[in-house]
Amino acid sequence: MRPINLTEPMPEKVRVYQVSQWPLWMLAFRPYFLGAGLLAVLSIGYWLLILTGHASWRLTIPATLWHAHEMMFGFAGAVAVGFLLTAAQTWTGVASISGSKLMLLTLVWLAARAAFFITGTGIENVNLYAVLLLQLLWWLAAITALANMLLKANNKNNYQFLPILSALCALNIIYLWLAIEQNMLLALAVVDTAVLVMTLLVGVVAGRVLPFFTARGLGLAEQVRTGRLDKVLLYSSLFAVALYFISQLFIPSVNPGWALAAVAVLHLSRSLLWWNNKMLKVPLLWSLHFSYLALGVGLVLVALSFYSPVILFKDALHMITIGTIGMMIVAMMTRVSHGHTGRPLTIPHFMAVAFALVLVAAIVRSLLPFVIGPHIAWQLSAVLWLVAFLLFLIHCIPILTRRRVDGRRG
Repeated sequence: MRPINLTEPMPEKVRVYQVSQWPLWMLAFRPYFLGAGLLAVLSIGYWLLILTGHASWRLTIPATLWHAHEMMFGFAGAVAVGFLLTAAQTWTGVASISGSKLMLLTLVWLAARAAFFITGTGIENVNLYAVLLLQLLWWLAAITALANMLLKANNKNNYQFLPILSALCALNIIYLWLAIEQNMLLALAVVDTAVLVMTLLVGVVAGRVLPFFTARGLGLAEQVRTGRLDKVLLYSSLFAVALYFISQLFIPSVNPGWALAAVAVLHLSRSLLWWNNKMLKVPLLWSLHFSYLALGVGLVLVALSFYSPVILFKDALHMITIGTIGMMIVAMMTRVSHGHTGRPLTIPHFMAVAFALVLVAAIVRSLLPFVIGPHIAWQLSAVLWLVAFLLFLIHCIPILTRRRVDGRRG
């Protein structure tokens, strides 16, 4: 394998026309965190306009399916790929994709976002076929790049990320095919399954980074170890996700609520073991801890939705999609953007506000529809999300588009 020269400097001068040499293309987190941040603002901004009646929707796919696809497979998928392709370089010592290859992979992702709005061709569902092909190409290329790094280094400890990304890829393609076939109920069940698969990724990553970040950030002598619990949680989560998938697509009589509740208890137990009151003074720590706590709470609500008509499944799931996935994403993107560009892990106060706004958005979207009405809750949650990610972009666009402060590559 080719070793990474960590002291290799960036060229002193990069001309404007040397696009592949721009700092933006030096490592995968840069374009994908930037793209995800922009998509978080543009897609939810458009969704808010639709909800308030200020924008129309004229595509063949229902707006709700587009919204679900872009937030799950577009937004969260991009962050997962950007994070893993960046982290794998550290794990393996094998150089990740950069330059023209990274630029091409990102252009495929951008093309998939735009392809939804192809109209006027006279070919039915041509936009959905285009999205399907582009998303498939993007997932396969990203998984291949990650697999190449892990296999070259024989990094077996991280092989588990390959089947998780492959499962997300498969669910993405099934989802789009069901949308083409106009099987909307099954399509929504598939994207809900994808959310639960994403919690597998969250659980694994959280187990790697939260204890380490907490110990390092608070100057603790050692980090909390939960090795056995981590393994039980992984296998229990796999079983619960599979049971949910079976119950929604094949055997409706199966109730996955009890399995999801058991996984929720395991997540909450791990969250409690990792908790340290001192981290409440460190935004880059409490944001991650609260986002992980929201996973346990969200799974409790999801489980209860199978037993009580008062709690709606979609409302409960948004505690996970916004409170866990959304909040962990904005916190991790901020931390990684600082760490991988040689900047200190200190952030302006308005970024702590951004983290809090995402958490409040999750609470509003998942718990308040029954109190203030669904449409008001949806709109208020969207506004809070928009402000949070606008603050992220204000802070991180200069970081993501400029060279490292030490002049090195990355």
